[in-house]
Amino acid sequence: MKITDHIIQAEGKTLFSFEIVPPRKGSGIADLYNNIDPLIEFKPPFIDVTTSREEYVFIEKGDGLLERKITRMRPGTLGICAAIQHKYNVDTVPHVLCGGFSKEETEYLLVDCMYLGIQNVMALRGDARKGEKYFEPASGGHQYASDLVAQIQDLGSGKYLHEAIISEELNSFCIGVAGYPEKHIEAPSMEYDLQMLKKKVEAGADYIVTQMFFDNQRYFDFVERARAIGIEVPIIPGIKPIATLNHLQILPQIFKIDLPQSLVKEVLKCKTNAAVRELGIEWTVHQCKELLEYNVPVLHFYSMGQSDNIRRIAGHIF
Repeated sequence: MKITDHIIQAEGKTLFSFEIVPPRKGSGIADLYNNIDPLIEFKPPFIDVTTSREEYVFIEKGDGLLERKITRMRPGTLGICAAIQHKYNVDTVPHVLCGGFSKEETEYLLVDCMYLGIQNVMALRGDARKGEKYFEPASGGHQYASDLVAQIQDLGSGKYLHEAIISEELNSFCIGVAGYPEKHIEAPSMEYDLQMLKKKVEAGADYIVTQMFFDNQRYFDFVERARAIGIEVPIIPGIKPIATLNHLQILPQIFKIDLPQSLVKEVLKCKTNAAVRELGIEWTVHQCKELLEYNVPVLHFYSMGQSDNIRRIAGHIF
């Protein structure tokens, strides 16, 4: 079922969902299941599965020589989506990137989604490749997420890259895109960033999932400004519980977000990561209860491969 249909059928009730990261190459899927299992009791209608763009590795060739190769350290997004659907009977949302994929590779991936019965995709530009300062698309790939959305929309209606195909097996995908309550790092202004978001919606995006935030007012303001410029699709808040002392540095550095000073002060009082984890649960429960009062369509959690704290938070909310 499409994400938007899940939201409609909920009739105003806030849903629970979460995002997982594929294991690194050489690892099995058992640990992934162990982190999904405790969250199934909260009846997630869908689970997102991230994908990683390619990166460079250097292989020793002897005599001090190194050969540079391109690899993906966390492949298997579609396989994991199929496994989850089979094991849990839950819809999955594979992430589809501009970065590292040509238009043809994207088309093949979407066709595989159709064969697997996957009706939802999350269309993202992706980050710059590790070691590169600026984002560069793959040869023959998309520069912007809005262009990726347009390709997904076209394929769903039978318009492939090199021909139009008339078929009864058309699949109009439900397309999610990212939104940034604190502005994308590359956007020169919040107004510009919102216009780029609107462009993605006009290209065919059906819903928005936000970057994580720790101050709900950022989300409330973001939704209000999006509505003011004509963005009417559901805007799902993305939630990440703070869990370790080094999150004070890592989260702002990687995701370009601010943490409220009141949260920072409380984290600095903690002597151990276990204490930070408890604080993160308490903060996120309060955050989620406030979002529930705002009638958000879904509370979407970034699990980052761990589920014990999210299970405890969900136990207070759902």
